[in-house]
Amino acid sequence: MMGKMSKQAKVGIFIGIAVVVFTIVFLSLWLIQLISQQENQISGEQAAENRIADLLRDIKVETVTNPKKAAVSDTDILSDEEELPSIDKYPLSVEGSGEINVEIFSSPEKAGTGTDGWLNEVAENFNGEAFTVDGKTVSVSIRSVSSGLALDYIRSGKYVPEALSPSNEFWGSMLEAGGVKTELIEKKLAGNVAGVLLSREKYQDMISQYGAVNMKSITEATASGNLLMGYTNPFVSSTGLNFLVNTLYTYDSDNLLSDKAVSGFKTFQENVPMVSYNTLQMRKAAESGSLDAMVMEHQQYVNDAALQNSYVFTPFGVRHDNPLYAVGTVSKDKKEVLKLFASYCLSEESQRMAYNCGFNQNEKYISELPSNISGKTLLQAQKLYKENKNSGRPILAVFIADTSGSMDGDPLNALKTSLLNSMQYISKDNYIGLISYGNRITIRLPIAKFDLNQQAYFKGAVQDLNANGQTATNDAIVVALDLIKKAQAELPEAKPMIFLLSDGEQNVGHSLNEIEGVLRAYEVPVFTIGYNANIDALKMISAINEAATINADSDDIVYQLKNLFNSQM
Repeated sequence: MMGKMSKQAKVGIFIGIAVVVFTIVFLSLWLIQLISQQENQISGEQAAENRIADLLRDIKVETVTNPKKAAVSDTDILSDEEELPSIDKYPLSVEGSGEINVEIFSSPEKAGTGTDGWLNEVAENFNGEAFTVDGKTVSVSIRSVSSGLALDYIRSGKYVPEALSPSNEFWGSMLEAGGVKTELIEKKLAGNVAGVLLSREKYQDMISQYGAVNMKSITEATASGNLLMGYTNPFVSSTGLNFLVNTLYTYDSDNLLSDKAVSGFKTFQENVPMVSYNTLQMRKAAESGSLDAMVMEHQQYVNDAALQNSYVFTPFGVRHDNPLYAVGTVSKDKKEVLKLFASYCLSEESQRMAYNCGFNQNEKYISELPSNISGKTLLQAQKLYKENKNSGRPILAVFIADTSGSMDGDPLNALKTSLLNSMQYISKDNYIGLISYGNRITIRLPIAKFDLNQQAYFKGAVQDLNANGQTATNDAIVVALDLIKKAQAELPEAKPMIFLLSDGEQNVGHSLNEIEGVLRAYEVPVFTIGYNANIDALKMISAINEAATINADSDDIVYQLKNLFNSQM
């Protein structure tokens, strides 16, 4: 009996009862919360489905019942040279006028304006010094071209300058591997490093959980789903390529291309929410909270007070010391000009200017990566990324082609050419559909696996596109969302996205405000590609779910679309 129990026994019983009661109450509250969350989720999904059904009632949609096939052949594939726009798309930022003039392709972070204009300023000063070689006045011209784009111009032979100053030495090695003669004139014009930017809160979490923040812990945290990491397209971005190589090295320091490295990269990539088309897209995602971390060069980070306030910079990979190469067969006198210019860049005054622009501020950093990674290995790493970036998870994409009257002529012809050529960059394991629009929306090709059969239908549908009517852009997006939602029922693991190719001039149908809610609810990114476009209108669409906007014209859309597909498809 309880009256005969010891005081200690009574206390034990009361504690036991209290624990049982607390547990029952806790579990009840937990179940109520879980049910509420599920109901809210169902309610939110149902609301989105109801809303899209309401929108579709007001949209005129027709479906091509007998789509045409067209033979898929290499005749639609442009050469590397044909894919590239005219070099005039990238005008000289400094134009030399010496009797001996040397043109240099420079990465944009030092050939732009303001703190990104260091090399331009040095070049202008150099040209004003009236230096001579063999009695002739000398000068340099600078053209701002991203490192990956510069590689493509030179490797294709479309335009070859006398010299190249990329962000790091990877690009020189890849040119050599591609059979292009290069000579390293100067290993370091101005010091810089690539780094991972972690939000200050996440940085402290990483310290607490892993004891340190470095590539090993960043890779491990990303692979385990504890870090939302974003990086840039390694086909065009020096920092993106550096990050890719470093990730492979983290998994296998002896062989970047081993089965172990590839397996590790696949696991890592499964948990990467974004490989950005450009830095702007990545920054927008970070600002919205979709990313905990992103990659960036220190020179850009140190010149942005907002970034410094919000993020901690952790260097990684090979140094970005802005080497200078002579490219191809360069005459003796022009090589002397390059050596003279390199020496001028290294002068005390020029280096002081470099420091003020954000360079030369991480001089003690030493890379763990070996310095002798071959160009062949780097090219294979890019290919490995292309083949494994989705880690077996297919893309489910709808292409929306603007065929309104304003697209008639060159814009529509460029759209067709770019889509037909870009078919080669779409993985055959992805699922693709195509719709077009003017006043009404036409489903030209339902979503299906992009095998040879679907490719033939896709080519036939693109070839049949004709321009007329007004521009119901937002109605077309609603129809594409509906197609994707239905396809996801059969492909729940697929990653959905929309590619809108338009001049951006919406003038009929639903407004963006009317469709924004359902677009957010479905979380489908809309990549917009503008053809001589109202680019601000397209940016508003892409910004809803943190996709990229490409501002192109008929001359460079083929190359731009190629790079977009390399990063996303």
